[in-house]
Amino acid sequence: MKKKMTAIVMCICILAGMITGCNASEQKETEARTKKEITIAVNSETGGMDPAGNIALTYLSYSVTALDELLTFDEKGEIECRAAQSYEVNEDSTEWTFHLREGACWSDGTPVTSADFKNTIVRALDPKSGSGYANYLFPIEHAEEIYEGTADMESLGVETPDENTLIFHLSKPCVYFLELLRLPVYTPSCSKYAKETGSGWDKNPETSLSNGPFYLEKYVPEQYFVLKKNERYWNADAVHLERITYRFFEEQQAMLSAYETKEVDVAVSLPSVVMELYQGKDDLAVTDNIATRYIYPNLDVKPLDDVRVREAINLAINREDLCKMVGEDTEPTVNFVAKRMKNNTTGEYFVEEADPPFEENVEKARELLSQAGYPDGKGFPVLTYKYPSLELDADTAQVIQEQLKQNLNIEIKLEAQELQTNYATRRAGNFDLCRMNWTADFADPYTYLSMLLSNGTYNCSGVRDEKYDRLVEASDVETDPVKRNALLHEAEQWAVGEQFYIIPLFSMKSCNLIRPDITGVSQIPATGALEYRYADVKGD
Repeated sequence: MKKKMTAIVMCICILAGMITGCNASEQKETEARTKKEITIAVNSETGGMDPAGNIALTYLSYSVTALDELLTFDEKGEIECRAAQSYEVNEDSTEWTFHLREGACWSDGTPVTSADFKNTIVRALDPKSGSGYANYLFPIEHAEEIYEGTADMESLGVETPDENTLIFHLSKPCVYFLELLRLPVYTPSCSKYAKETGSGWDKNPETSLSNGPFYLEKYVPEQYFVLKKNERYWNADAVHLERITYRFFEEQQAMLSAYETKEVDVAVSLPSVVMELYQGKDDLAVTDNIATRYIYPNLDVKPLDDVRVREAINLAINREDLCKMVGEDTEPTVNFVAKRMKNNTTGEYFVEEADPPFEENVEKARELLSQAGYPDGKGFPVLTYKYPSLELDADTAQVIQEQLKQNLNIEIKLEAQELQTNYATRRAGNFDLCRMNWTADFADPYTYLSMLLSNGTYNCSGVRDEKYDRLVEASDVETDPVKRNALLHEAEQWAVGEQFYIIPLFSMKSCNLIRPDITGVSQIPATGALEYRYADVKGD
C-alpha cells in the first residue's frame, strides 16, 4: 500500500509539471472561468434521486442544491426556514403545523403544495419503494402500522387542509422532530409526475422538478448530471452560479487527475496523500466528516450469531495500526456515533462524554474465540468480507484480513464489489461481513442508534434486541437533556460494548480540492458535507 501511494505521488507530480508548462491549458481555464459554472467530481453513481426511493450518494449530491426542505439549522444552530415560512407546535409537541412559503414554485412554474410533501411520505411508506429512511416517518401517527401493512393510508397522521398548510400528528412527543425534516422522506416530490417509485421520473429532466436553487437539466447515466439555476426559486437573487455539473468517477485517483488537468473545479473525498501534495495551497480544504466507517456482522450467519465471536473480532483489530496503514485522513474509533458529532445541549463531542464502549485486547479476543469453540481459530469457517472496490476500502480490507489471521488465526475471504452492487448486497442481507459507512443525516445520535432498531429500515444485519429498542425509544420522548443523554449513551454501550452488533473502525476527515476562485462553498453542520447552493466564481 505504501508503494501504491508513492506511485500516485510520482504520477501526480509529473502530471502537475506537465500542466505548469502548458499555456494552452491555462488559457482554456481562464476562458472557462468567465462563466458562472462549476464541475464537481464525486464518487460513482449510486441509487436514484427520488426522495421516497432507494437513494445513496447520487441523491445526496443532487438534493443539497436542488431541493428545499421545510426548514433546517444553520451553523449557529438557529432555524433557517426554507420551503416553510413559519410553523407552530402544540403544548405537548404532538401536533406540528407548517405554513408553506407563499408563491413558492416548482422549476416548471407550478405551485409547491402541501400535497407534494405528503406525496413523498405516502410513497416512502410503501415497502416496495425501498426507502431506507421510512422508519424516520414512524413518529407520525400510524406511519409504522401503514408500513407494516396493518393500517390503511387514510389513518396517516398527515393533514393537508389547504395547499399551503401541512400538519403532522405524532403518536407521542419526538424531541428531535425538527431535525428529521431535512431527511429525504420529508422533502417534496411533485404529485404531477412523482407517482411511482422506480419508474424513472426522477432522472428525466422533463419530470424531475425542483423546488430549490437548481433543477435537473441533463442526466447521463454513469457519466454526469447537470443542474441549472432555477430562476423561479424564491431566493434566486442569492444564487450566483448558472450551472453545476456533477461527474461520476470510479476511483479517487481519477478524481484527483481530473482536478489536476482542470476537467473539474471541485474534487471531494480524495486520498490523504493530497494533504501533503497541497499543503499550504489555497485549493486544499480538509473538513471533518460526521461519519463512522464500520463493518456489519450478519447475525443470521454462524458463528457471527455468537456474541463471543463478534467481541473477539472487535478486540483483535488494532485500529491505530489500521489508520496508519490506510491514510492520515482516518482516526480510530470504537464508537458507533461519529467522533465529531456534538451534543447540542453541552456543545461537547458526544462520544467524549462517556467511557469507550470497549478496549482492544488480543489475549482476551483469543480466550473468547476459544470459549466459543474455536481454540487458536481451529474449525472456524472462512467468512467473506464484502466491500466497495474503492481504494480506501480495499486497503482497509487487506489490513483487517492480515490482523485477524495474525491475532486469531482465522481466514477472511475478501470480495470487492462495485459500489452500487455492494449497497444492494448489504440491503438484501446477503453477506457474512459487509463494509458500512454512515454519515449523519441530522445532528442527533439517533441518526446512528436508530439503524440498529428492530424496525429500522437500515437494519441489514438481523439485530433484534428488545432491551436496546426500549432504551432508544425511551430517549425519543425524554425531554430532560441530561436524562436523554444518559439513555443514548446506555444504548450505544449496550449495542457496541456488550452485544458488539457492529465492528467500528474509524472516522474520517474529508480531503477536498476547490479552485481558489470559487467562493461561498459552505458546510452542512449536521453532516459536514459541502454545500454549493450559494457558491460563486470570482471575476477578474
